Amino acid sequence: MEDYQIIDMYWQRDENAITETDRKYGAYCRNIADNILQNKEDSEECVNDTWLKVWNSIPPTKPGNFRMYLAKIIRNLSFNKYNANVAKKRGGGEMTLVLEELAESIADNTDVEKAYEAKELGVCIRKYVGTLPKRERNIFVRRYFFVDSAKEIAERYGLTENNIMVILSRTRKDLKKYLQKEGYMDD
Repeated sequence: MEDYQIIDMYWQRDENAITETDRKYGAYCRNIADNILQNKEDSEECVNDTWLKVWNSIPPTKPGNFRMYLAKIIRNLSFNKYNANVAKKRGGGEMTLVLEELAESIADNTDVEKAYEAKELGVCIRKYVGTLPKRERNIFVRRYFFVDSAKEIAERYGLTENNIMVILSRTRKDLKKYLQKEGYMDD
């Protein structure tokens, strides 16, 4: 079923819209949540919360890119769940690694999560990512938006994990220089 048809079902308040969304995008949303949370039960809870949030937001919202609309919702819900879990107990996992990696580029005696979520900083980072060559941009987004592991990214692009880590390291260093130039960090 096409996205516009599913969206029309939401507008008509047809409950089958949720079934069709899950059929088409359930695995996609679960993968995003799993990458962030590393916990099947929490991921499933976030997916269900995503369907509810979509149901409650369409209408009035009419997303232009339904897949990306879902990705943003599941990602935000998953980060909220992750933050709640971390508040209960400090732990490791892929999300911790991602935040630690970004810390060297965007943190300057500030909390990484808060700095990353700051709207102005987000706009600046998006501008920077838009300047990257396609492959580097995709690798950066897979790692820091979708929270894919280096292994998953390497398999996707036919590269070695080491090559992915080198690309990400260089990109983070360039991002740090860019943020310094834009006044978000001290030299």
